[in-house]
Amino acid sequence: MRFRDRTDAGQQLADLLTEYGAESPLVLGLPRGGIPVAHEVARKLGAPLDVWVVRKVGAPGEPELGLGAVAEGGALFLDREMMRSLGFSETEVTQTAEREAQEVAARIARFRGVHPAPALEGRTVILVDDGVATGGTVRAAIRALRTKRPRKIVLAVPVGAVESLESLRPEVDELVCVHPAEFMSSVGEFYDDFRQTSDEEVQGVLARVRKQQGPEAAMNAGDAWWV
Repeated sequence: MRFRDRTDAGQQLADLLTEYGAESPLVLGLPRGGIPVAHEVARKLGAPLDVWVVRKVGAPGEPELGLGAVAEGGALFLDREMMRSLGFSETEVTQTAEREAQEVAARIARFRGVHPAPALEGRTVILVDDGVATGGTVRAAIRALRTKRPRKIVLAVPVGAVESLESLRPEVDELVCVHPAEFMSSVGEFYDDFRQTSDEEVQGVLARVRKQQGPEAAMNAGDAWWV
């Protein structure tokens, strides 16, 4: 299965999530690529949309080699088995994680501005990304969300590696995936158009959502923005 782009992926994913509309869910997208997917889900469900910021923790000197992730809320996930096999110490990887935590804070300010973080306690939260390969960043996001005591966490993705999805299943209450892939080298191979989503695109989506909801509701602390 292939998706035309993230909009198409979000629409197909949304079709599998319609039953959650009755639970008044909150849809959270992982920026950047998860936001256009999450936007389609929120639109279909008539649900509020917000971001949940997470950053990959790369290996020292090899930033593209992911050794874990740090998420909004302070959750840190490190693949210590991989660290040991590659000879990276806890100290040097933790230093990298601290730098990524600063970037998480910067992105929260960039994407939310003056708007408050959404209230999660007691709510059904649908966490959306554009796909799951290794699952490290998603795992950190889930663990951070869990500390906010939501009623239910639903992980929803268009595509994911079966092994990674199964490793994530115990971390969430429910998991929805359009296409669980037995073989995956990258998420992008399942998209015709997988161009990188920019910060400006994320900000644009959120700005449109806030405008549709109106200034009075946007200033209501603890509420996310409706589409």
